[in-house]
Formats: sequence, structure tokens, C-alpha cells
Amino acid sequence: MFERFTEKAVNAVYEAQNLARETCCDEVMPEHLLLALVKEAKGVSLKLFRMYNVTFEAMSDEVGKCLKKASRIPENIPFSHAVKDILKHTLDLAAKSGNSNILFEHLFLTVITEKNHNIQEILRKFDFDIYNSKDILTKLVQKKIKRLEHPEAEEDEDKGSSFEAVYEGEALSDVFDRAVSKLSAAGYEILGTEQIMASILESSNSELVETIKKYGLNFENFEAKLAEQSSRQAEYEGKKIIFTPNAFLVMNSALQTAKELGSSVITPEHIVLSVLKTKRGLAYDIIKSLGIDSEKMSEDILKPIEKQMPETLTIMKLAKEEARRIGRNIVGTEMFLLGIIAEGTSIAFEVLNDLEITMRDARVVVENLVGYGNEYFDREITFTKRAKKVLEKAWISAKKSNKQKIEAVDLLLAIIDEPESLAMKALDQLGVDAVEIRHGIQGRGKDYNG
Repeated sequence: MFERFTEKAVNAVYEAQNLARETCCDEVMPEHLLLALVKEAKGVSLKLFRMYNVTFEAMSDEVGKCLKKASRIPENIPFSHAVKDILKHTLDLAAKSGNSNILFEHLFLTVITEKNHNIQEILRKFDFDIYNSKDILTKLVQKKIKRLEHPEAEEDEDKGSSFEAVYEGEALSDVFDRAVSKLSAAGYEILGTEQIMASILESSNSELVETIKKYGLNFENFEAKLAEQSSRQAEYEGKKIIFTPNAFLVMNSALQTAKELGSSVITPEHIVLSVLKTKRGLAYDIIKSLGIDSEKMSEDILKPIEKQMPETLTIMKLAKEEARRIGRNIVGTEMFLLGIIAEGTSIAFEVLNDLEITMRDARVVVENLVGYGNEYFDREITFTKRAKKVLEKAWISAKKSNKQKIEAVDLLLAIIDEPESLAMKALDQLGVDAVEIRHGIQGRGKDYNG
């Protein structure tokens, strides 16, 4: 029976058995279930009890008045017929609400609405509003099987990063110094993708350059192809800025790529990946003219990065897998949360684990929030604007701490800094708040200013 129960729901049932033993009863009664619900409540359920000043101690006193002590306590205390009926009704309720799993809230809802025992009478002593609570819990457990749009998909555009970040870090200083020299030598005043790419190819002792050379692209033939270009028209789309429009597009893409790959600095690898991804500008035109397979080159450039197994890169991959699992090609903050849990080794995971957040329960809550989609798997996975904002905050947090990589803890701190995000709504339903998470991080020696 209990294979479909979430861990929180199972814990409540087991706690009811423990309470039956503590109160010297030979059966688990509905009153034990009610008392266990009060003891194990988190999130919305805890708020409902607190709303009516229901505490475990006060409920224990009231429940104790209704129970009869037995002279002999069996080793394995069985469920009473009334409790068996409650568990059966809980299964029926979950099925009607479209859930394949039985939530803690399903059990809560069934217990407070059962009329064939003392539960409602006990709750009335606390002025507990059963009807209002029933409405709240019913809305919470109602499954949204199909939802066409991701809940975060329609949010307003957030402001992007300061583009000054592109110039920071040793990884790009030499690249831009050489690129600017080439700009002056060519008599141009605006930096284009061709100067940036040529500067990268001119680097010596670079693993990236060695990877690119395997595809027949090197500094010499790139420069030769560039000399054949009679116009920079491919670099413009109507307006002039410090970068050509396509170079600006590539550098913005490189910044986002760096974040998604878990890096707090932009490297030449991120720029080349973005040239290949955006398919814009003279640099890409030259690569295309040489007949290079851009997708395969991208894969080869990514391999050394993936071998380093940065936490955030792993989390992003797992987040995308979670999105696909429920038929989504959009990753929101809630998928970041699932990715952190699935990664399973970071400080962020340990903090959530200490707060008794499990993958199974988190998935159930996220599925209820987002619903199942029917989006095509062959489309590129994209991020919601709020997810990008969280990633941006994590990136800033890592830079402030002078770290080369974005850590999972930076991502978790960024999530709790977005109280309206789906990730925080999920955490709230799981009975955890931002203060607990921040305290857990600080307790592990990670005192961030996030």
C-alpha cells in the first residue's frame, strides 16, 4: 500500500504507530494519525496548524483524553479499522485529484474530513476551521496534468548583466589585447567577430586551438579567408556600437554560456562555442566556408570542460533531464532545485538533505506546480527569464567570492533571493524557508553575502 506514499506521508503513518506505543494503545487510532500530522507538519500544513494555535503538546493533551490504554501492547501495533478506512480514502482522494503519489496533504485532508471518529470534535476545541482548511488543501493537491505554458514563461524581461564583465579575468585579457591591435591595423574602430576569432587562433599552447586545428582551421587559413572578404556587411544590422552587432550578440551569448557551464569568467572556449551557436558574423562565415562540422567541433570543445565536472554544469544537465522527464523544453528555477538535489554531492545538497528534502517529494511538488507538458524533445532546451536571473545572481555571488567556478551553493543562495520563484514555492510546500537554508549554509562554513 505504501509504495505510492511520499516520504513525508510515510513518516506521518510511522509516527502514528510510534505514538500508539507511547500512549499504551494496542491499535493505531485516527487520533494518533492526527497527532502525527501535527508533529510532522511542514510548509502549508504547518501554517494551517499555527493559524489556529495547534501545537503538538496541546494536541497531545486533547488526544490523550480520547484514548483508552491497553493492558498488553503487541510488538507490531496494527492499524484499527478506522485508520484502514482513512488510508483507503486517502488513496481514493489521490486518484481523484490526478496524482500517482500520495502526499502528506492527501492524508491531512482525509483525516480532517472523516466524520466517524473524534477528530472533528478535537479540532473544534482549537477553533480549527475545517472547511477553510479543506479548501486550501484541496487546491494544493489538485493535479494539473496538462499546462500549455510554463508558469515562469510569461514573466517580464529582467535586466541583463553588465557587459563590463566580458573584459574581466586573465582568460580574455590577452585575447582582447591582440584583437584591438588587429582592429587598429585594419583601420577599423569597431571590434568584430573576425578580430576576436583571429586573436583566439593566434594563441599558442592552447588546448582549444589544438582542438580547432583538428578541423582544419588555424590562424593562417583564417587570416587568408578573411583577406578575401571585401565587406564587413555580415557584421552589421543597422547600428554601430563598440562591438559590431554580431560581435555583441556573440559576446552576450558567451556570457550566458559561461554561466550555464558553471564558470564565473568568460574564456576563449565560451566565445568559440557562441560563434558556432549563434552562426553569425564573419568568423562563422569563414568557418562555414571551410566545410567544418560546427556541431561536432562544439562537442569536442566541451569535452575538456565536462571532464572537470563543475557542479553547476552537472546541475544544469540534470535540470534539463528533469524538464524532459515531464515533457518540458523550458527549464525554470524549480528544475534548478531538482538538479541540485539530483547532483547529490554539493554543500547545497547537504543543506537540503539535512532539512529532510528528498528527490521523490521534491519531484511530486514540482510536478504539481508545473504540470506535465507535451513539448517536443528535439527542440533546444531554454531557460525562463527568472531562471536566467537566478543564474546571473549565482554568477555574481561566485565573482564576489573570487571563485573561478559557480558552485551549487551560489545557485541555492540565488534561489532563496527570489521569493516569488517556483523553486521557493516548492521549498515552501516542502516545509523549508530561506532562513533555514541560509542558516544551514552558514553552519557549514559557507558565510556568503548572497
